[in-house]
Amino acid sequence: MLRQYELVDRVRSYNPEADEDLLNRAYVYAMRAHGTQKRASGDPYFSHPLEVAAILTDLKLDDATIVAAVLHDTIEDTEATREEIDRLFGDEIGSLVDGLTKIKRLDLVSKQAAQGENLRKLLLAIADDIRVLLVKLADRLHNMRTLHHVPVAKRARIAQETLDIYAPLSGRMGMQGMRNELEELSFAALMPEAHASIVSRLDDMTEKYGSLIAKIETELSERLTQSGIKASVKGRQKQPYSVWHKMEQKNLALEQLSDIFGFRVLVESIEDCYRVLGIIHTQWPSVPGRFKDYISTPKQNDYRSLHTTVVGPGRQRVELQIRTRAMHDLAENGIAAHALYKDGGALDVGIAAGESRAYSGLRRTIAMLADADSAEEFLEHTKLELFHDQVFCFTPKGKLIALPKGATPIDFAYAIHTGIGNTAVGAKINGRMAPLLSELANGDEVEIACAEGQVPPPAWESLVATGKARAAIRRATRDAVRAQYSGLGRQILTRAFERNGKTFSEEKLRTALPRLARTSFEDVLAAVGRGEIFSGDVIRAVHPEIAEPRKAGAPPAAGEPGWFGLEKAENFRFKVPGAPQAPGDAEGPMRPIPIRGQSGDLPVSFAPNGGAVPGDRIVGILTPGEGITIYPIQSPALTAFDDQPERWLDVRWDIDPSRKELFPAQIAVTAINEPGALAAITAAIGDHGGNIDDLRVMSRSLDFREVLVDVEVWDLKQLGTIMAQLRAQKTISRVERVNG
Repeated sequence: MLRQYELVDRVRSYNPEADEDLLNRAYVYAMRAHGTQKRASGDPYFSHPLEVAAILTDLKLDDATIVAAVLHDTIEDTEATREEIDRLFGDEIGSLVDGLTKIKRLDLVSKQAAQGENLRKLLLAIADDIRVLLVKLADRLHNMRTLHHVPVAKRARIAQETLDIYAPLSGRMGMQGMRNELEELSFAALMPEAHASIVSRLDDMTEKYGSLIAKIETELSERLTQSGIKASVKGRQKQPYSVWHKMEQKNLALEQLSDIFGFRVLVESIEDCYRVLGIIHTQWPSVPGRFKDYISTPKQNDYRSLHTTVVGPGRQRVELQIRTRAMHDLAENGIAAHALYKDGGALDVGIAAGESRAYSGLRRTIAMLADADSAEEFLEHTKLELFHDQVFCFTPKGKLIALPKGATPIDFAYAIHTGIGNTAVGAKINGRMAPLLSELANGDEVEIACAEGQVPPPAWESLVATGKARAAIRRATRDAVRAQYSGLGRQILTRAFERNGKTFSEEKLRTALPRLARTSFEDVLAAVGRGEIFSGDVIRAVHPEIAEPRKAGAPPAAGEPGWFGLEKAENFRFKVPGAPQAPGDAEGPMRPIPIRGQSGDLPVSFAPNGGAVPGDRIVGILTPGEGITIYPIQSPALTAFDDQPERWLDVRWDIDPSRKELFPAQIAVTAINEPGALAAITAAIGDHGGNIDDLRVMSRSLDFREVLVDVEVWDLKQLGTIMAQLRAQKTISRVERVNG
């Protein structure tokens, strides 16, 4: 355990003006507060905050941060209070300790809402003072170093939480050294066998290529010395977690990775960086597309370096990083490298943090994320925004836009302004027209074309890469759906008032809002459109003197047009003459279709009430003596087989492209009660190649009809097109697919 004088000596080694009395008082106070408390390892609990403080002294942080680390568990785990901390150590330290106390454990296996709320607290505390994050990261690093003392049942949760939240956060702050250690410790805890295997293979490769690494170091050092450049060249091996992650991400074998061994060249100035690059590219051929200049265009976490890959001695591909020593310090310690003591020995934390693009960028991101409608959305958007590698693109006027890797022109448009994203209809990338779903690359110049009245399609939500775009699309979709329901509600109420000899009036309806338990005129229209309020209830609220209108579902009077323009609505069944029997028909025979994973053709049928179509994820349920029934993975009917795992089969579509075949699906449609609604349904399906096998009116009301349509289609794409066309009809308010 770190002794009192050792802590003081560590701080004074980089800050001779350190407040020794403050450090001593904090040490004694925390030791007495924690008393006889023990850690899982059996060590005194007080050893933990001391180790956290020691980690922060390696980062050369100010006295207040070191003291806050020593005290960070006192309010939560002892009898100490915020008021007492403020009185003894000052408001600044009290605020830091309180900020750390308020951040409860981030439980990634708990409900999404709890995860999101805890992460929101963490990030908002960071936004107030970056030192909160530095203490929290040091706290987590020491906990991971001692994870083997924690009960086995808790280790996986803590390690996964570290890998998902704390390691990416340290990377976002540019603290690559801490990120690497957190990832390695998490990887070893979560997948010990994979970790041991990769470490063993890397050791073998080091032994095999050790002489080559030494040769490259020597050749490069001598060449730079001859050119009059003072530089240090050091070979390095990629971390086991980085190797495993790249193997998983790119589906490569370890031998296929070209950057397991790399070299770092440290020089004195930026000019030397580019001179070294020229010498290296002159001596060895460069690999096209593998040069990146992060000096002229730093990463958002302030990382600066030149990256290149060359074909070196022995025809081996060699990755090199070229940077100044100051850049290297920043690359390893990130935001903490800004917290350096000035000439007078005092640390101006505000100025130091303000110099960091990483911190200012994080604060902007947190401010944007705070607009999320719920804790779940906050968690989702945070993972999208904070924990992705980035690409840098430009507007036509030269403004730099940083986006997550995999971002599209849609994300770019929303990054500029929400209004531009909502009205985007096209894009030019580097002067050429390109799809809005194109993946952007570093250096792309993007121009967005907009159109008034455009509404973003709901499908965009699952295709974008940024939380801001996803949230804006979700809001625009909700607004569009609400507007659609409001329009439907207005039509329904206008006709209903006319049937009762009254004129629909917005002013009169507003006076009846309290009787309808709604706060606005638009709320009433949307509720009527959704079917939450019947038109008759609205009429009675506005005109109490009117007798109760005809009840929903009552048949129309003789001669009055019904929903289909007939005197009585019936169930209609459509069958195309000569069409094959639907695979999902209850009375239809089973027929063999190829199923991958099964030998030979087996009798196969599709699940009733919905079936499955190519493009669905499917499973097979085996019934001895009868064959296999195919269900889409989302079918609720599968719950009946949860306790019979032996009947589940892993099946895949294996469609013969030369043999076109129709497959069954079922659609539930809610349509307005007016003439032509049925024709609109059948026309939309027929115009897009669907075959109606059955159509049934399931329920009736004065305003709506619920219709169930059995349709046969080629695949999921065609089914989606048909459903989209149905939703576009003015007479249709809702379209959903039915599975079981």
